[in-house]
Amino acid sequence: MKVRTISAIMVLLAMSVAVADDRQAGSLVAWDSLTEQQQKVLSPFAVDWSGMTAERQQRFARGADRWLHKSTEQRQHAQLRFDRWRDLSGERRDRIRNQYQRYRDLTPDERRHVRENYRRFHQLPPERRQELRKRYRDMTPEQRQRARERMRQHRADRPKRDK
Repeated sequence: MKVRTISAIMVLLAMSVAVADDRQAGSLVAWDSLTEQQQKVLSPFAVDWSGMTAERQQRFARGADRWLHKSTEQRQHAQLRFDRWRDLSGERRDRIRNQYQRYRDLTPDERRHVRENYRRFHQLPPERRQELRKRYRDMTPEQRQRARERMRQHRADRPKRDK
């Protein structure tokens, strides 16, 4: 169980590094300034702590705080996600990282559109989702590009909604 807990902590910390707000660069976080609970969560990184950048230390500290405030159920869910991530091939993980970076490079409005489309897609019946996945897989790269361009044009043509 201890290995699973450490594994879950490590994945949460890695995820927090990827997701954390890059705007909060600042001063180093002294190991001794962490709470006892944070130190326990971050103990696998204690040896390397002083060699980390301030930004990374801050991200890890925030990740430890998030971990400590999760319920048992949330921690178990995180462990399952980590297990799935660990079981992916290196190539698949690299593709996911690249897709996430592309997402982070989008404007806030573009990210909102992606989230809305994701939500709409997952509200479809499973059969319809499967049908759309198959149709997309069967497209040539050129057809996919044209479809993306049509979607962009459709978004540009529709009236802006008030928030």
